[in-house]
Amino acid sequence: MSDIQRAVAFYEGKLRLQSLRSGPSANIADGSRVYGSGGVPALNVYQAVTAGKTPATVATWYVEDIDQIVDELLASGVEFIRYDQLEHDAKGITARAGGGRIAWFQDPDGNTFALEADV
Repeated sequence: MSDIQRAVAFYEGKLRLQSLRSGPSANIADGSRVYGSGGVPALNVYQAVTAGKTPATVATWYVEDIDQIVDELLASGVEFIRYDQLEHDAKGITARAGGGRIAWFQDPDGNTFALEADV
């Protein structure tokens, strides 16, 4: 993220991830957070000048009920990406190659994340 406080607002506020610990990032004393998922450390977010520079999906969460998670995130103000070449439902969920379903969203810097489910 380009700004760790904006990251905290997004990851803790909108995504409701629990920060397990914070620490330094480069020259920023409190510039990183480690977030838990499924009860274990799963995502390290840190302030960096290269934030949002990759077009690739940077992380994917595999979920049991993609509809429920997407509904919760939509209610928190998360917007889902719709790609022109894919057919999405009203929530922004699309069929995943090989079966299942997937939905993408971005953080405030444009880092792309995905939610995937087998059904």
